[in-house]
Amino acid sequence: MIAQQNAAPPTGPVYVVVHVDVNGPSAVATANKLLLDYAAECRKDKGAVRIDVFVQDYKPNHYTVIEVWQTREAYEAHRGRAYSKEYREKLQPLLGSPLDERWHGVLQ
Repeated sequence: MIAQQNAAPPTGPVYVVVHVDVNGPSAVATANKLLLDYAAECRKDKGAVRIDVFVQDYKPNHYTVIEVWQTREAYEAHRGRAYSKEYREKLQPLLGSPLDERWHGVLQ
């Protein structure tokens, strides 16, 4: 491993990249609504900088959500909100594979 395991998390903005794979074409319409509603609610949260939802060309059941938060604390507060928990609960039965969620900070 290149990075130290005990290194402190980056400070400043947090970039969260989430890959979402829903279970085939039958789940796409429901997933589209869930993802768009989730993004709209995220944008209202204090500390949200930018929230975008992308769909993969030729694979309409594969999405990437990119969230930018002012701080890790803002992101963690967002995760605790009722709409954020509800989104994950409703999305769970549609998933074709586990959510792939990765946090990033700016390399300085």
